[in-house]
Amino acid sequence: MTRLTLLSLLLSASAAHAFEPAPDGKTLSDAFPGKSYSPYAQRGFPSQPLWGDTHLHTSTSFDAGAFGNRLDAHAAYRFAKGGEVTATMGSAVRLSRPLDWLVVSDHSDNMGLFDLIYAQDPAITSDPEGNRIASAVAEGGEAAVAAALELIDAYSRGTTVSPALAVNAGSKLYRSVWQRQLAAAEAANEPGRFTALIGYEWTSLVEGANMHRVVIYRDGADRAQMVDPYTTTPPAGSVNPRDLWKWMANYEDVTRGDVLALAHNGNLSNGIMFPLDAQWEGTALDEDYVRERILREPLYEVTQIKGDGETHPYLSPNDEFADYETWDKGNLNLSELKTEDMLAGEYAREALKRGLQLEARLGTNPYKFGMVGSTDSHTSLATAQEDNFYGKHSGSEPSSNRPGHIVGQFGDVAILGWEQVASGLAAVWAAENTREAIFDAMERKEVYGTTGSRLAVRFFGGWDYTGDDLTSRTPAFTGYQKGVPMGSDLPARGAAEAPTFMVFALKDPIGANLDRIQIVKGWMDSEGNTHEKVYDVAWAGDREADAAGKLPAIGSTVDLARASWTNSIGRAELGTVWTDPEFDPAQNAFYYARVIEIPTPRWTAYDAFRMGAPVPDESPMTTQERAYTSPIWYTPEG
Repeated sequence: MTRLTLLSLLLSASAAHAFEPAPDGKTLSDAFPGKSYSPYAQRGFPSQPLWGDTHLHTSTSFDAGAFGNRLDAHAAYRFAKGGEVTATMGSAVRLSRPLDWLVVSDHSDNMGLFDLIYAQDPAITSDPEGNRIASAVAEGGEAAVAAALELIDAYSRGTTVSPALAVNAGSKLYRSVWQRQLAAAEAANEPGRFTALIGYEWTSLVEGANMHRVVIYRDGADRAQMVDPYTTTPPAGSVNPRDLWKWMANYEDVTRGDVLALAHNGNLSNGIMFPLDAQWEGTALDEDYVRERILREPLYEVTQIKGDGETHPYLSPNDEFADYETWDKGNLNLSELKTEDMLAGEYAREALKRGLQLEARLGTNPYKFGMVGSTDSHTSLATAQEDNFYGKHSGSEPSSNRPGHIVGQFGDVAILGWEQVASGLAAVWAAENTREAIFDAMERKEVYGTTGSRLAVRFFGGWDYTGDDLTSRTPAFTGYQKGVPMGSDLPARGAAEAPTFMVFALKDPIGANLDRIQIVKGWMDSEGNTHEKVYDVAWAGDREADAAGKLPAIGSTVDLARASWTNSIGRAELGTVWTDPEFDPAQNAFYYARVIEIPTPRWTAYDAFRMGAPVPDESPMTTQERAYTSPIWYTPEG
């Protein structure tokens, strides 16, 4: 009998005899020797989510520095811990609440170049071209912008203005920069209070298509310093994810440490993030590919500043919430709107469906990933709240004109300020706030992502959950005892009975009430075709679904003139036990929960209210924040 089962039995007994004499006049301790009256003693599972950001850039990132960011990793950690800092553009900024953990994930290519340029380091200024660029940056204004753009243009074409303006892995200069980053993480790390996870971003661009991965270490600096981060620069580096996975395996062999990777922004991959048949260069997917990908990449960043990546209205036409912060513009070298045939390889829900097909064909599901949100901010400021949003890079920090200004230009396609998304955050169900516990939770995929709110969400799958389990007020105890948490595989049963799912959510304490909880199901039929369906399973108010199963909108209390709302609609807490009404025990399937808040003002509304910023007509002014849990997968027996 497991400890958890014993604890659950103890809970039942304790509740029954809490204020009654024990049998034969004995005390409660006599009746239950060695056990505690407290249901929380020896609890073997995490009791609260730990909030963080897996993806933050500082001045040490090539592009962040090029756009003017002057805040280093020390400032990023100080801010994440709740400290007040001065943003690059001069305003004081602070989080509403500290984060529990942070990954500073500066780009591994040319790491620290602009820190060296700003410092007028002799490694740069001793070279004529390096001195020219450094002098222009020091001059500031248009000269600095021109110099930065010159370097960015050269980098995007795979060249460099001068060898002195390239910080290459393996060099003494590169190693000194990496040591500086590790020292900042060690200084910020406070086990039990705040975790500074070591990491970096491997920034693969395939003809402008995004194939980026963030690499996260379980280890401290003692191991992380033993092997330089992997880059995309030949001959030592590569843009192929398979080569990154080889680097990860080598790191673990050399150091006896542990690393994982998570991809992000498939919506900017121009269709190549989640292949079904072959990689972009034509190499067919094989058994090695699918096994290695899920081994190395257990997570996916489903929402962030550059668009939400859960699904797309073209892919999910029956999902009324599918068109959320959608970026339909191509990335970098694709100077036009992307084509519809690209979309299936870009979004998380479609990837989860493709994973079922690949598992049937190759024996392993490479897209059995957990889902997180993070910012990808390049300001050193992990700001994801709508009312405290500091943008993608330093040039898009709050100003009176940022909704309409251009934050990126790729050919004829412009990215406007209002298109940035105040998103997201990663929630980890870890037993303690340490590198090891958080990393282990990531590996087992007991994580979820939000678009910025701190919703508390639990999602369990099993075969025997009941309404009493939910209303016990300690549903997590039963959740673990009778089933599996988000990110897990649901053990199959031979009988045709349908699985039950227990899901419950609490609002952000300083945020908006909840509109509804939905469960998204994807499955593969006997012909190998995939399908999806979204079920409303719990909601606020007395609304009733129509004949087509559609639930009416909850309404809105948003006052745009004051950039405010009231919690007079919605619920602070929602939960249910739901049984799949269309379950087929012969079909592979996945399920995940999506929790949606009532409407609130978007960051553009706060800009208009606080700064009188003109907002383009096409910009949304309200939003419905949401959470995405990691899925639970069902695989038939045999």
